[in-house]
Amino acid sequence: MDSSKNAVFDAVVIGGGIAGLQSALDLAGQGYKTAVVEKDASIGGKMIRLSKVFPTLDCASCITTPKMAAAAHHDNITLYTCCDVQRVEKNAAGVSVSMIQRPRYVDIDKCIGCRKCEYNCPVLVPDAEQGGFSGRKAIRIPFSNAIPQKALLDVEHCMLCGKCADVCPTKAIRYDQKPEPLAIQAKTAILATGYELSSVTGKPQYGNGDIPNVIDSLQMERLLAPHGPYGRVLRPSDGMIPDSIAYVQCAGSRDASMGVPYCSRFCCMYAVKQAMLLSGSLPLADITIYYMDIRAFGKNYEQFYQNAKAMGIEFVKAKVASLDAGQGGAVTVRYEDQTGEGATSRDHDLVVLSMGVLPGFAPGGVCPVGLGPDGFIQSVLPKMSPAVTDMDGVFVAGVAAGPKDIVDTITEAGAAAMEAAKYLTALSGKAPGAANKESAHE
Repeated sequence: MDSSKNAVFDAVVIGGGIAGLQSALDLAGQGYKTAVVEKDASIGGKMIRLSKVFPTLDCASCITTPKMAAAAHHDNITLYTCCDVQRVEKNAAGVSVSMIQRPRYVDIDKCIGCRKCEYNCPVLVPDAEQGGFSGRKAIRIPFSNAIPQKALLDVEHCMLCGKCADVCPTKAIRYDQKPEPLAIQAKTAILATGYELSSVTGKPQYGNGDIPNVIDSLQMERLLAPHGPYGRVLRPSDGMIPDSIAYVQCAGSRDASMGVPYCSRFCCMYAVKQAMLLSGSLPLADITIYYMDIRAFGKNYEQFYQNAKAMGIEFVKAKVASLDAGQGGAVTVRYEDQTGEGATSRDHDLVVLSMGVLPGFAPGGVCPVGLGPDGFIQSVLPKMSPAVTDMDGVFVAGVAAGPKDIVDTITEAGAAAMEAAKYLTALSGKAPGAANKESAHE
């Protein structure tokens, strides 16, 4: 798992989420030396932050963690975390990637992940990993199953008291660490840069994020997670157990005014999934999903949707016009009921917005790869080879090419690895390890 400043690989995968890990493992398993470049302090992407996956309701961490561990311990995979990619360009040797590795202010080779620095740090700030609902220390390991298990110092909030350095048994704290330029040369590259959710603040009719008890779907994932901020589902503003929870679908997608005219594709199913999990956690709560239309197009998704209705989850075909703060911390949902009641309103204890999906990587000025009209990386052969881009030897995997669920993401990540392997084989004329096998038979 060691990283080095100027290294040569067969392939480089940009993005350490589930798509990037799957691609890297597939390539490494074929004998190709592969680098994984991740902007966060840990690999795992969005999926490691989820509670469960649809439609099987399997534990997301139980699927992701083994892949993270396999990548970290694979002899053919090198991980680069905390890296901002500066340039991806073609050259005579293949693809070169220039990047800046942000300082952790911790010597990663000396840190043993004991967390003594975190336990003794006196600074407490909101923890984005827990949806902002709980606190974290200024120096910490990002989350319990983060890989690598190395500490990270938040220099913006550190008050330089020195307690972390005093208790560190290996003297790994480095207050003077600087950003470090790194360069990777590879024969091929896979872009698996994932997605971000659109911001609640871009929707004034939904309160611009100022209404208490209006959260987004990833924050609800943390409330539902067994290792979440409260250990159970509570209303963030006052800790009340919510009796009435509403989902507002298409809150940030299919809306040209927000610049997201396309469907985000997986919002319907994760709202249904979260509603079913809430129904199990809070059996007496009323759960309502306001939707324009439910898109259950994957395998067993329609049955999943029907099961949710059979569990008593209410589906209201309506366009939500606005949200307002109500009495006692409630949220007033004003909507137009398309089944006949017309304009009406209802109060809920907690409202979850299904925000839109945006590209996680803006390649402008960084990588000359073609983009589609939605801003995602364009596949030039979407039906035959969806991983192929308009850059020779550069492929795309997962949500980097457009919104899709986890099943399709993993499938396309495997396809991207296959295209990269074919490209490498065509370059060398031999599959990796073929020379060794041939010599063994001679």
